[in-house]
Amino acid sequence: MQVSSPFRSATASAQVHIALADRSYPIVIGSGLLGHASTYQHVPHASTALIVSNTTVAPLYAVQLQNALQARYPKVLLLELPDGEAHKDWPTLQRIFDALLGNGCDRKTVLFALGGGVVGDMTGFAAASYMRGVPFVQVPTTLLAQVDSSVGGKTAINHPLGKNMIGSFYQPQLVVCDLDALKTLPKRELSAGLAEIIKYGPIADMAFFDWIETYIDALMASEPAALAQAIQRSCEIKAHVVGQDEREQGLRAILNFGHTFGHAIESGLGYGHWLHGEGVGCGMVMAVHLSQRLGLVDSAFVERLTRLIERAGLPVKGPVLDERDNAGRYLDLMQIDKKSEAGEIRFVLIDGPGKAVVRPAPAALVREVLDTCCA
Repeated sequence: MQVSSPFRSATASAQVHIALADRSYPIVIGSGLLGHASTYQHVPHASTALIVSNTTVAPLYAVQLQNALQARYPKVLLLELPDGEAHKDWPTLQRIFDALLGNGCDRKTVLFALGGGVVGDMTGFAAASYMRGVPFVQVPTTLLAQVDSSVGGKTAINHPLGKNMIGSFYQPQLVVCDLDALKTLPKRELSAGLAEIIKYGPIADMAFFDWIETYIDALMASEPAALAQAIQRSCEIKAHVVGQDEREQGLRAILNFGHTFGHAIESGLGYGHWLHGEGVGCGMVMAVHLSQRLGLVDSAFVERLTRLIERAGLPVKGPVLDERDNAGRYLDLMQIDKKSEAGEIRFVLIDGPGKAVVRPAPAALVREVLDTCCA
């Protein structure tokens, strides 16, 4: 007897709509999308398209994308950037501007970000800045980028003192989540992406959290249908939040659950030592411990979330950033956070399962959490 799959078909494409008036756009999710010209049929025409990728992804997928775009763009250029978070900086961003100016690109030129979150963030920032704004398309090739960084129009580069502190809000024309691109994703990168999927449960949808717990083994095994369902639900939640608060004046800040602690880890160790998703996973453990100390959740929920993050192959103990005063080092780094106001660190906390709140916390409690949660 054939047992029916609990997932929708991965071969049937799905679409999630980001509703932002004249800045609205679709997220398309499915297999075999990247290399088909029809995927891009509603993207603006232009004389030139510039694909921005990196030295890891371009050899795998750039030719497919170039072939798909040639029907719409007489000239399709390719720029390969160095790979890794360590290169999400001004000099690398300048290479995109060099390519645009060096090839005489005009304000109708369309940029295509082919890669993970670093490529997507930098390409979006370049598109927002070049000639005060040109169209761009996100073609994310990592799980993390497909469920988070490619959606919602946040673009940025890092600064040595803080992650993603220099950038702009600038929406793409289209997001293309091709499940086939995940077939070449290393296990560590897959786990990093699962962190951003897991976060949506505690902040917005505990039924989704239950589903992730049930199917975490299928997700870890890169089961296409399971990934398709997880990506779609993650994008639906993010689309709902972004549609209400595009520029993070209130509600959208809940999407940063785990990020305040996680960004401190990334910048404290040096960009690239931990993947962004690894920092977020560990940061969620820290944030839920802080939520418990403030009386917002019980120890059972802390244990439940920590266990799921561990099952996803993510670290649940933070690194020691300073042997003399580790908690003090974390606090210093967390002062440089986009949610901080008037020098006060504001944390995304779980105010009961499925609901998040953004608020400050006493430094003494934060120190207790860091002492507990760091190796």
